Amino acid sequence: MTVALVTGTAGFIGFHLAQALLRAGIPVTGFDGMTDYYDVALKRHRHDILGNFPGFTRHEAMLEDQEALAAAFEQAKPDVVVHLAAQAGVRYSLENPRAYLDANLVGSFNLLELARTAEVKHLLVASTSSVYGGNDVMPFTESQPTHQPLTLYAATKLSVEAMGHAQAHAWDQPMTMLRFFTVYGPWGRPDMALFKFVRATLAGEPIDVYGNGQMARDFTYVDDTVRAVMLLIERGAPTLGEPGVSPTAPFRVVNVGHGAPVQLLDFVAEIERNLGRKAERRYLPRQVGDVACTHADASLLETLTGFRPRVEVAEGIAAFVDWYRNYYSV
Repeated sequence: MTVALVTGTAGFIGFHLAQALLRAGIPVTGFDGMTDYYDVALKRHRHDILGNFPGFTRHEAMLEDQEALAAAFEQAKPDVVVHLAAQAGVRYSLENPRAYLDANLVGSFNLLELARTAEVKHLLVASTSSVYGGNDVMPFTESQPTHQPLTLYAATKLSVEAMGHAQAHAWDQPMTMLRFFTVYGPWGRPDMALFKFVRATLAGEPIDVYGNGQMARDFTYVDDTVRAVMLLIERGAPTLGEPGVSPTAPFRVVNVGHGAPVQLLDFVAEIERNLGRKAERRYLPRQVGDVACTHADASLLETLTGFRPRVEVAEGIAAFVDWYRNYYSV
């Protein structure tokens, strides 16, 4: 039986992925640090739900704590590791850059080393569409140059991709990098636009619409994201000669995105429709590090798994609003 170690299980995507693995009968050792970047109570609630599964074991510590991470590896003895934990957020990297160096570089290095010494059969690592930076050729394909990151967050994620390729080459460590595109849905992060817009609109507060609303994002529903990761685990580790695999290492990069950008103002309008009220919009210039559009080419994902994300924003926003109203009793 496959045994999985998942970092970031108290986080948004990690929580959903751990549930999917556990429901499939796969034991999960979860590892996460309860940082106060956003509401710790929300993170603890996610971990408590996972704790109801008999196959779940939790470790709460920082990635930078190599001894704690090593203890989790020793207990789990995993076949598959999915590394989702990171300091997230594009804008927060301007306020607290040190957090990104500690978690995303030092923490990820610790994990890469432990995965190597544990001879993990397949290591999957969360990256981001932010690595495409100032690239304006749409849609984004995995083979495009990514040497122009616009934020420290993107730079650290790109660095993890580079470290991963070097390790895959040097130690024959099979690895898949997952470039996620604006994941949203129930149990989402409070720092993300959907959460902020719903909270503010229900509270009768204005929402900040950056780029004067002239931006688009490839919003990808969390269930589609998890389905893609599960299928990539099921497919197995990359080997030389397979589609998308590096010519010099058992390493591949896969876009995990819906493949259909949505204009920000259309996204807001859908939120308004679900809430049954208009949002007071405060139009602001584009922020440092923001790009005009993200657009995933998901053809490699489909080639590898036969799956392409399909949930449209109308369905996804409705599910989030239902969850939010229930969770916060509003």
